[in-house]
Amino acid sequence: MTAELLPAEAWATALVSLDGMGPARLGALLEQQGTPRAAWRAVADGRLRPGPELARTLGPRPEAVTRSWRAQAVEVDPAERWREHVAGGVGVVLRGHPGYPSAFDDDPDPPSILFHRGDPDALDAKRVAIVGTRDCTRMGHEMAFELGSELAAAGVAVVSGLALGIDGAAHAGALQSAGAAPIAIVGSGLDVVYPRRNGPLWRQVARRGVILSEYPLGTPAQGWHFPARNRLIAALADVVVVVESHHHGGALLTAEAALDRGRSVLAVPGSVRSAASAGCHRLLAEYGPVGIARDVTDVLVALELEAGTQRPSVERRPTPTPAERDLLDAMSWQPVTLEQLVLRTGQPLVDAAAALTRLELDGWIAPRGGWYERVARSGA
Repeated sequence: MTAELLPAEAWATALVSLDGMGPARLGALLEQQGTPRAAWRAVADGRLRPGPELARTLGPRPEAVTRSWRAQAVEVDPAERWREHVAGGVGVVLRGHPGYPSAFDDDPDPPSILFHRGDPDALDAKRVAIVGTRDCTRMGHEMAFELGSELAAAGVAVVSGLALGIDGAAHAGALQSAGAAPIAIVGSGLDVVYPRRNGPLWRQVARRGVILSEYPLGTPAQGWHFPARNRLIAALADVVVVVESHHHGGALLTAEAALDRGRSVLAVPGSVRSAASAGCHRLLAEYGPVGIARDVTDVLVALELEAGTQRPSVERRPTPTPAERDLLDAMSWQPVTLEQLVLRTGQPLVDAAAALTRLELDGWIAPRGGWYERVARSGA
């Protein structure tokens, strides 16, 4: 395809392929120049003179940025970049063009370009973002998995960032269900899996649902990409659920962005002694209209959906004996050692150890570095 026949999406793809062309700069550049082709010509020909809005995004040395773009443009072939995306099965949509997600239409910071792999029709469902820390507890992992599975079964699309921890658990739960297709928003090109451990999950989400990104093929994940990604998660979701978060973290930024956009935000309460729940407690105590998410019913109520549409949860584990139940009650939902349980229950050490082994085999507890933790649901 000759340059004269390239669609607007191709010129925009070439622009966003330039180093230093982030979402804010691209949006300001397109606003100033009118069309992606005109913007590319201005950059490549050295005729770009930043107006006030574009200059604001370029920082203290705008001339250095525009010179860098011009030098890079010599090495970028818009037609070749476009062929790479078409051949890679990556769709591209521009703001104001057909196929652009309506959830971003009135957003205060909308993406100017979106790349997608999978079926964009997944966006047509009700959407709940499940977010949280990468360094989650087993209980947090299970809660995210359970919410993801039950929401998908209720016809609600689960939105997350495909990160480790809570994000990945939520999507794994959604994929287990035969319900609504999952949605992911990532901070790299759609061919750059980050984190690499989640490669199988990426492929399953793309096959069953859709993955969105503001970045073209080949773009590595960078630290500043993730706050930008989080704003899109907040904008796309009808409800945001924070399962676990430390006192500071990306999940809180997502919650703040959601509140700024008038979205409902829920937080899962945890132990006051758990650092992984400190951010959730901070949300509940300090952030005004944040609700509690105890289970999927709370989320469905926030969505104004009928709670009865959810799949019933069935306990399939063997019923604990009275002695085993005493150990579970003494354990509560905090990690404990065998010695602590013996002190709390008064059971003989040998008997308590044998009971813990049975509880582990039956799926009620899990060992973790010399400690024991309760498991919320056998299917998770």
